[in-house]
This record gives sequence, C-alpha cells and structure tokens, in this order.
Amino acid sequence: MREAVIVDAVRTAVGKRNGSLSEIHPADLSAVVLNAIAARTGVDPAEVDDVVWGCVSQAGEQTFDIARTAVLSAGWPESVPGTTVDRQCGSSQQAVHFAAAGVISGQYDLAVAGGVESMSRVPIGAAMEWANGQTPIGSRYAERYSAEFPSQGLGAEEIAGRWGLTRQRLDEFSARSHENLGAAIDAGRFESQIVPVELADGGEFAIDEGLRPGTSVESLAGLKSAFREDGVLTAGNSSQISDGAAALLIASAEKASALGLEPIARIHTACLAGSDPNIMLTAPIPATEKLLEKSGVSIAEIGVFEVNEAFASVPLAWLAETGADEAALNPNGGAIAIGHPLGGSGARIMTTMVHDMRERGIRYGLQTMCEGGGQANATLVELLAA
Repeated sequence: MREAVIVDAVRTAVGKRNGSLSEIHPADLSAVVLNAIAARTGVDPAEVDDVVWGCVSQAGEQTFDIARTAVLSAGWPESVPGTTVDRQCGSSQQAVHFAAAGVISGQYDLAVAGGVESMSRVPIGAAMEWANGQTPIGSRYAERYSAEFPSQGLGAEEIAGRWGLTRQRLDEFSARSHENLGAAIDAGRFESQIVPVELADGGEFAIDEGLRPGTSVESLAGLKSAFREDGVLTAGNSSQISDGAAALLIASAEKASALGLEPIARIHTACLAGSDPNIMLTAPIPATEKLLEKSGVSIAEIGVFEVNEAFASVPLAWLAETGADEAALNPNGGAIAIGHPLGGSGARIMTTMVHDMRERGIRYGLQTMCEGGGQANATLVELLAA
C-alpha cells in the first residue's frame, strides 16, 4: 500500500488578537507559508496536485474558497487547485487527513495541507451571523437535543465537573502551558518551523505573541470565571483568540524519493470520532481509543502527545482517561499560551509535533483535537528522519 509522508512543515508565529498579524489579509498570510514550503523543499508548485486548507469562519475575507485564493495569492500556477475544509477547530488536521488519504489512494502524488484563521479580521462566529431568525439548529435536531445553540464554554465547565477538575488544577495546567512555551522560545525550538512574516513597518514577526511571562497559579487566581458565575473556566485557562497559518507538504514515498526529498515522518494512522454535541469537547477520548486500536501502537510507545488546549479541562480529562504521561503532553506549550487560530491550529500543532519528534528522536507522536458538534480527529505520526 502507498504511504503518505510529511516532507516538511512550516508555520507562522501565532499573533494575538489585534496584534502583529492583524493587518494581513488571511489569503496573504496563507501565501506566506505556501511559498515557504515550496522554497524550503525546492518543489515546483506546478507539481502540487491539490492544496487542502482548513478555515472555520468562512465569512468575509475567508470566503470564496480561501484555499484557491491563497494559491493564486502566492503566485503559484493557475493549474494548482485548492479546496477549503471546515471541521471546526480540527479543520487543518482534517486537511492533513484528506491530503494523506488522497496520496494513499493514488489521487495525489504531492499535496499541501494546512490552514489559516485571522480572528482579528474575521471574528469568531462571523459565519454564524444569522438573519431573520435563521439558525443551523433545525426542528429534528432540536427534538433530539435542544433548540438552543450549544456553548463550548459551558461544555468545558461540564467536563471539569465530571472529571473533578478544580480551578487550582486548571490554573496549574495553564501556568504550565506558559512555562513550556517560554522555555521553548528561549531554547530556540521553534526556529526550524517558523517562517518570518514581513510587516508593513518593515519589521518581521517570528515569535509567538501569546506568551504572558510570569503567569502563575497566583496571578491566574484573580481572574473571573468566564462562562458561569460559579465556574472554574476563565480567560486564563482557556485558549487565546489568535491569527496564524501553517502548511505541510505531503507526498507519496515514491514521489518524495523521485524528487530527492527526505521526509520527516509518515502518517501512520488517522481516524475520527464523535460524542455528545452539547458537551461537545470529549471526543478526543474515544478518538484516541480508536486510534490506538487501529494502529496497534500502545499509549506507552508514544513519546509525545499534542492535545489542543481549547480549555484546560479538555486535555486534563483526556489525560485522566488515557493514562498518558503528562510530561509528554504539549511539551512546548499549547493553545492556552501559544493561541488558537481556529482553522490553522491543526496544522500548527502538527508542525510543532513533527519538528519536536525529529529534534528529540521520538518515534511516535499523537495529535488530537476537540471540535464543534462533538467531534475529534486523531492522528498517529511515525518518525522517519532523525
């Protein structure tokens, strides 16, 4: 059977809301990582069979199939197509799955998977500004669940309650995310993956902007609960609103060899799971169980885990259920500290993980993300190049 390999992976640094990347159109931001992946690998963009791009808020500047707009904005040949994917927060992880499946099936030899979100320019929920009483909740859905649109924040609170996660525990995890990110930046661990973005003032943006130095359990304790008066979730132990883009070049092993490229890793196993759409955020648990069963790889064999920090309760509940080594979880920080540019996050996380695997010689890495509607992607990646 054909294999899908990751040849290279790049990302922008993640900008905070109304920060350094807020003046850049999301198609132009996408073009930055597309051109970087071509330049770094030496691949002629004309050979790319498809660009599969994640984006959640497909409104305003992020409409009109932003994947195709990004390809043309990058100056790539008109012959290169692009398609835009929405699996909510896991959109660009799903883009990786689709690109890998296309390669394995023989439809693609070479594809780019990635994603973008400019939450400064296209606010969260912009695609859900319904007019005249419109709503995505139809009568049959309402009969089964509720006519009220589900809240991720309240879902995160429900998870904290079910798993007995205290405010102290959530804040400790948040402080750890910032500590890990700060250590990664100081050690230069992201330099091989981040593509500098030229700014209008002539400067370059190349360092993740969400880090809050000095974040501690004590400083987080002063924040008010965000979703419920007696709740434990706050702005400090939830993901940040952000801007960013990332891209991975995915090829068949044969195509990579023909082009003289040395892949970083291969997509070992990929799967999906669904769970309660009201609590919404628990699907990474069954997705991980399914992935381990399909792959035949045990949790003990996996050296790094990337579980998106949408809210601190999500990876902590996952940790409790899987029994994974907490020290191997999000070792370079996660969305609480780095930020969460929705449609770009899956590819950003995958980029960070495969570079970490290569630099530390880790054989297996696992990525999973909670997603709107009660879904999750899970991907097992195996290192090929140390």
